[in-house]
Amino acid sequence: MTEAGAESLAEMLDERQHLLEIALCMFGSDTTADHVVQETYRRWYALDEEERADIAVPRAWLTRTAGSICLELLADPNPNPDPDHVPGGRVPRAQPAPYPASHRAGYGPEMLARHERVARRFAAACQAGDTETLREVLAADAIVVSDGGGKVRVAVRPTYGADAVARVVTALLIDQPGTEPAIGSVNGGTGLVLRRAGKAVAVVSVSVAGAEVTAVWIILNPDKLQRWH
Repeated sequence: MTEAGAESLAEMLDERQHLLEIALCMFGSDTTADHVVQETYRRWYALDEEERADIAVPRAWLTRTAGSICLELLADPNPNPDPDHVPGGRVPRAQPAPYPASHRAGYGPEMLARHERVARRFAAACQAGDTETLREVLAADAIVVSDGGGKVRVAVRPTYGADAVARVVTALLIDQPGTEPAIGSVNGGTGLVLRRAGKAVAVVSVSVAGAEVTAVWIILNPDKLQRWH
């Protein structure tokens, strides 16, 4: 999925919930349903870009695939499928967070203060839905990386360029019905946490150079968001 086709966070969350409900109806097990969804998205990303581009309605394809996996599991002699027995092979484990480990301990006070100012300006623009300010704070060669961990359908490749990054951030984070963006501490610095119905659905951290944001790191993987609930 390119930045031009980026779907809203609400739509992606609804899509994942839809797939979970399919599996829950079949098995009544949260664990098995989660495995089914992971395998569904694994098969989606196993397609090449042309194959995915030819799918007119991805949600319909995902629904059919999830249903097929459920039927495969029902035919499996193993009564309690685990990640190693889901059809198609081992379900991918959660990947490392895309943003780097905190290295701010080595920053001087002036650099820390500058990072804080720029990060707060970025987060406030997202919180207010101010796309003009968001675009202004991004470096010309900014990058955005999102991580769904195979549990939500998001872009798997980094997106480059201020305009493209602004479009992706706007599509994923700004003006999402039912979400509550809040500026908070992320990875040892200022970031953004989006919550929906009291649960974190996205966490955003940024890298800064000078007065600009050079990289935006967005975590959407539900497993990695639990400590922010």
